[in-house]
Amino acid sequence: MEFQDILYDVSEGIATITLNRPDKLNAFTGRMMHEIISALDITDADDNVKVVIFTGAGRAYCAGADLSSGGDTFAKGGSDVQTQQGVPRDGGGLVSLRIFNSQKPVIGVINGPAVGVGVTMTLPMDFRLASDTAKFGFVFAKRGIVPEACSSYFLPRLVGISQATEWVYTGRVFGADEALSGGLVRSVHTGDDLMKTAREIAREIADNTAPVSVAMSRRMLWQMLGASHPMEAHRADSRGIMERGRSADSKEGVVSFLEKRPAVYPDKVSDGLPNIFPQWQEPEFF
Repeated sequence: MEFQDILYDVSEGIATITLNRPDKLNAFTGRMMHEIISALDITDADDNVKVVIFTGAGRAYCAGADLSSGGDTFAKGGSDVQTQQGVPRDGGGLVSLRIFNSQKPVIGVINGPAVGVGVTMTLPMDFRLASDTAKFGFVFAKRGIVPEACSSYFLPRLVGISQATEWVYTGRVFGADEALSGGLVRSVHTGDDLMKTAREIAREIADNTAPVSVAMSRRMLWQMLGASHPMEAHRADSRGIMERGRSADSKEGVVSFLEKRPAVYPDKVSDGLPNIFPQWQEPEFF
């Protein structure tokens, strides 16, 4: 599949999705939204892909929404995807939900400014690494709008409500050190060390773990952010252990450990995951 606003590359089990409008600081467009969603459909279906990395071309990660429409930029709600009630769905939210539902781990490599949707789209990624030149900003109140891309859900869960409210209410643009101290990013890096470190983490996942187990673990950890009681986790854990415990992957994981050799896991994510959340349904927009 050919893309225009992103680049897509797979190397040694790692898919890299690069936002690719460097002359516009990778400003977010409707086309970019659709292409990111399509790329993640590809990574989910490709068993050769173990981990997904997002980054930006040029000197920015993503400077936010493309403002070339001027004062009417946000008038249509930010997306051409509408519900039956005719309300456009927030485009950043569609991307965030697709990342949330990814069956592969997602790493954000924030190589430069990440403002507005440029930062909120990274929140459902499993972790974020930042360049020491990166800038972040939840600038919505300065544009006369409100947080989007499901960030009112993700941001307080990642950094706590007090830090989230300070960043959102002020709309302040802040540097990588503040992002690190506030818990938004895992680590800060200089130069080539940024992507090198991200790929080392991805390599550790790809080389040593069972993809189906990682996919299920990802769903369990994110899903439990909204659980009302630990019993919900206990139910999911119990179903998951039963399903995985009788799998070919589990047998291989134990035998390879005892034989002191690298494991070769036979199960495939593309064959489907066991349903360990039988009561859970994807909520409708309205």
